[in-house]
Amino acid sequence: MRIDILTLFPEMCEAFLSESIIGRARANGLVDIRCTNIRDFAGNKHNRVDDYPYGGGTGMVMQPGPIYDCYDAVTEHGARDCHLIYLTPQGMPLTQQRVRELAEMDDLVLLCGHYEGVDERVIEEIVDEQISIGDYVLTGGELPALVLADSISRMLPGVLANEEAYTEESLYGHLLEYPQYTRPPEWKGREVPEVLLSGDHGKVDRWRLEQSVARTLEQRPDLLEAAEASGELTKEEADILQALRSGEAHI
Repeated sequence: MRIDILTLFPEMCEAFLSESIIGRARANGLVDIRCTNIRDFAGNKHNRVDDYPYGGGTGMVMQPGPIYDCYDAVTEHGARDCHLIYLTPQGMPLTQQRVRELAEMDDLVLLCGHYEGVDERVIEEIVDEQISIGDYVLTGGELPALVLADSISRMLPGVLANEEAYTEESLYGHLLEYPQYTRPPEWKGREVPEVLLSGDHGKVDRWRLEQSVARTLEQRPDLLEAAEASGELTKEEADILQALRSGEAHI
């Protein structure tokens, strides 16, 4: 997969993308992520890419020309068939399901806005999808773009050690992850649950499922409600959920 990030701050993006799992994935050729500076396409000696909004108002708006020219160059003047995502609070909320779908694509372009946003005309011209990582405002689109690039990259074959590394973690499906523990077995008077030390894998699996259902019911009941409505819950999950709701479960 190739991911291009169109940004005013490529160095900021590169610093993150060169570290940890995503950095190793890039080094090993498992994902091709490139950061391109929109200012390189400003077309003026001051590299200015913004101007005052028509109609008045505070702040500045990114001009359509530099953004389009950057996109045009990155996509080799239309030779590459890319899916362009604009990161904005006005977009659809990012979900793990959408991450899985995007990971199936071959060519993504992520557009990072700044100031008061970008000229609407360039959105109409080149943007295929708008995505938000939450209902709050950030200085620019770099952090959301990095979140998206990271979440997509770790879904690609070979990036993580094995499939279980992402199929059993938080929000892969409709359950939150169960509590995790490591050494020492006792810390500040708090002990690791005895079942995790038993060596009985069947009991461990059951405990983890119960904890996942209980944690999801407490922290994200909306996920369970959606799973119930769509019929995604397994019989075992449904039985645990019913027991929790009725007060019969002691988890």
